[in-house]
Amino acid sequence: MNRFDSLIIGEVARDTNVDYTGAVEKAIGGAVYYSGYAAANIGHKIAVLPKADTTQVDLEEAFAAASNVTVFPLHSKDSFVTKNVYHTADRERRTSTVDSVIDPYRPEEVPEVDAAIWHLAGLVGGDIPNEMIPYGAKRAMLAIDVQCMLRWVENGGMVYRDWAEKKEMLPYVRFLKTDAAEAEILTGTDDRVAAAKMLYDWGAKEILITHNTEVLVYDGKAVYTCPIKARNLTGRTGRGDTTFAGYINERLTQDIPTALQTATALVSLKMETPGPFKGTRRDVENYIKEFY
Repeated sequence: MNRFDSLIIGEVARDTNVDYTGAVEKAIGGAVYYSGYAAANIGHKIAVLPKADTTQVDLEEAFAAASNVTVFPLHSKDSFVTKNVYHTADRERRTSTVDSVIDPYRPEEVPEVDAAIWHLAGLVGGDIPNEMIPYGAKRAMLAIDVQCMLRWVENGGMVYRDWAEKKEMLPYVRFLKTDAAEAEILTGTDDRVAAAKMLYDWGAKEILITHNTEVLVYDGKAVYTCPIKARNLTGRTGRGDTTFAGYINERLTQDIPTALQTATALVSLKMETPGPFKGTRRDVENYIKEFY
């Protein structure tokens, strides 16, 4: 059986993105998409378990430009179809509407894959039920992007709610990713360091929090930060996905500061170009030499 660094579980989305000038772009998206490209193109061996209406989306073709990705496509009666309207040039503020969502993942759908990490990368609540967390933690180190526990679709819009089962589920989590706003929803504080420490106290082993200025990691012993150096933000979509996938896969062989710098340089470079990261590890290394 092939050994993978990560198995990434999450739907491929059909996105319509409208920037602050009104320019419209239709694209494939989703956390699994940005994460898969990022980790694979810096040299990691990645398996993805994407889900969509396969009569509308060719899931294998979606990852064709990524190296080292093995695709295990899953069919859903509907795809995740969304529209994101960005209100500012930095893309920090957006309004999202959702036309349809996927059938939820089920444990029995996951193939027998030997992976060091299971990365749960859903987009909204209900994509990846809570039962997938202890199930995955028995099989690999579990990583979760908490957006799929906080974002819910209501009347075609996206709303955020706290994760009711967080204290029950976080002890299963080896790597937890939030952005600054999500961390505040989970903990009630806008202090990112305090939020990370609270999430650690509730059971997560290693917490990564993204912000438009930096990426922060806390492992229960020390707080680590690394600044984002992007020269423009035309590729802002997929920031957290790229960072998290880069970080957790680098952590298989690197210490926290090294993995954090690689992931932050990776996302800084990615944000300068729309779409997923299609560069190479050498490109990231050169970026580090120039800007870090």
